[in-house]
Amino acid sequence: MNSLGLYLVIALAPLAGALLIGFFGTGFLGRQVSRSLSHSVAILGVLISFIGSLIVLFQVLDGHTFNGVVYTWTAIGSVKLDVGFLIDPLSALMMVTVSFVSLMVHIFTIGYMRDDPGYSRFFSYISLFTFSMLMLVMSNNMLQLFFGWEAVGLVSYLLIGFWYTRPKAIFASLKAFLVNRVGDFGFIVGIGLLFAYAGSMNYAEIFPQADKLGAIVFPGTNWQMLTVACVSLFVGAMGKSAQVPLHTWLPDSMEGPTPISALIHAATMVTAGIFMVARFSPVFEQSATALSVMIIIGAIGALFMGLVGIVQNDIKRVIAYSTLSQLGYMTAALGASAYSAGIFHLMTHAFFKALLFLAAGSVIMAMHHDQDIRNMGGLRKYMPVTALTFLLGTLALVGTPFFAGFYSKEHVIEAIGAANVWGAGFAYYATVIGVFVTSLYSFRVYFLVFHGKEKFDAPPFPYQPPVVNDDYYAHDNHAHGEEHGHEGPPKESPWVVTGPLVLLAIMSVIAGAWFVDPLLFGNFFHSSIAILPTHPAMAELAEHWHGWVAYGLHGFVTTQFWLMMAGLVVAWYCYLINPAVPAAIQRKFSGLYSVLINKYYADWFNEQVVARGARALGHGLWHGGDRIVIDGAVNGSWRITGWLAFAGRLVQSGFIYHYAFAMVIGIMALLTFFVLTVH
Repeated sequence: MNSLGLYLVIALAPLAGALLIGFFGTGFLGRQVSRSLSHSVAILGVLISFIGSLIVLFQVLDGHTFNGVVYTWTAIGSVKLDVGFLIDPLSALMMVTVSFVSLMVHIFTIGYMRDDPGYSRFFSYISLFTFSMLMLVMSNNMLQLFFGWEAVGLVSYLLIGFWYTRPKAIFASLKAFLVNRVGDFGFIVGIGLLFAYAGSMNYAEIFPQADKLGAIVFPGTNWQMLTVACVSLFVGAMGKSAQVPLHTWLPDSMEGPTPISALIHAATMVTAGIFMVARFSPVFEQSATALSVMIIIGAIGALFMGLVGIVQNDIKRVIAYSTLSQLGYMTAALGASAYSAGIFHLMTHAFFKALLFLAAGSVIMAMHHDQDIRNMGGLRKYMPVTALTFLLGTLALVGTPFFAGFYSKEHVIEAIGAANVWGAGFAYYATVIGVFVTSLYSFRVYFLVFHGKEKFDAPPFPYQPPVVNDDYYAHDNHAHGEEHGHEGPPKESPWVVTGPLVLLAIMSVIAGAWFVDPLLFGNFFHSSIAILPTHPAMAELAEHWHGWVAYGLHGFVTTQFWLMMAGLVVAWYCYLINPAVPAAIQRKFSGLYSVLINKYYADWFNEQVVARGARALGHGLWHGGDRIVIDGAVNGSWRITGWLAFAGRLVQSGFIYHYAFAMVIGIMALLTFFVLTVH
């Protein structure tokens, strides 16, 4: 098989599985494909993609890259719109990460969704999602990038609203779809500007023009054109990668099944924006303003989204806010021109965050679909494999030395501190403080779920719907034990659930030490990422690099390590030793607690200001523009015509002498006008 054939197999294998299952396993064209065959076909397709991606990665390591056209979709004048692949270190790494995490999610789904009537439909969706993401990361032009970008958004809408009979799921899927449309408006503006000034959709023809494009001034202003284009592209990344203020859709997307929470929030959809900015690094490097916007927005998310995670009680929502925070770290790294560090953290985060979500799913299964961590406790002795893997994922997330997250997060923070862009100082302190916050909410969940007093035999903690929209959300309590109830003590999940946890836990431990040297200080990304000499963050880090062992040992004496330990100790004391402390703090700082539990009132602002403003604007345009102006013009024209017709009818008597008299009067008027005009 030649290279192009291999790339087509990698991209199309999940699509083939999705189509086969979707048409013949869901009842759309019959049910010739059984439930067991559905998951077998889906897993086989993703396994083929994963194996092919590994082959491609080794080929890239040997220096083999590819940039070619699969076929030309259409031609407009001299501009060709192609479907093609760009296989380089960045895309190869993303292909392996996406396909591996997707494979783990597919296997986990066999156990998690085994009793769901939409079993085959779910496998069809997640296979289609994998295909969409692979097309995105393998694209060599902006048209195909946009196709993959919109495809993952569409399939995420289907997956978040998978349980379409639940009002909360419907609301969450619509919210994700609409918020992403806001970001996508900026994304398509950025694509349009680059196409207009570069004259091409292909990366290979745009990126070499970065210096020339950087000298163009936006018409009618003194703005740099690339600044407008880059900020517009970043708005798209803000929507897809859930950056403030376009982040509100991601926590609500927890209404989808847990496997898709892991797939969307670990290695695929939410990382698409990070990947896109890294891919467009040659143009982003030309705009210091765009870099500053990214580093500030990322730092805000890294700190303030983590604070919200401290007060959440739904196990999946805590991990969701952790995702928002870690995406903030990645975005801040991009703003610091530390693209390799951002992508490295993307990869390690994919492993430990998928692990945490899937382990949470294992806990939810054992708790009979109760997701409230206040109803758990002491699960460690009932679920030893889940508890151990969850702990390993937590240690990686908080940045424990020698774990995967340590190597990526520490280098992100150090790169931000060495950045030469406006806002780097704020970003550095925000991300350092975020280490304590991450440790606090992470160990809070671990201690409340796996340690302490067993609470699953007690009456379930009374469900408290969110303060915002509580009349809306109160209709559904599926995830809080009121529908299923507790049916016996928890027990460890089957191997199809724990197997992926073990594999992801291994990667969460070793991936950092394994990949840090080639990815950050080798030449792995040299052909994928462009960095100007004026942005020396990664170069400064390289001067102090002495290997993964020395770096891990040095990690025990850093400020970040002691902040991480402080978060662990505070969580241990507050939630195991003296549980009265959190309640006392909540009473003492009730105002701050209200702000955090209402998520900074971002949802309230969107619903009460943005949505109502949009409805008011729409009503005004309908009443003033449609009814008064348009309908007034249309209705006025027929009224004038009617009046003229009525007046004409009055002079149509039918008598000849009336018409003769009118003719005489007309001739006299014409003669009079002629005489007056001549003289």
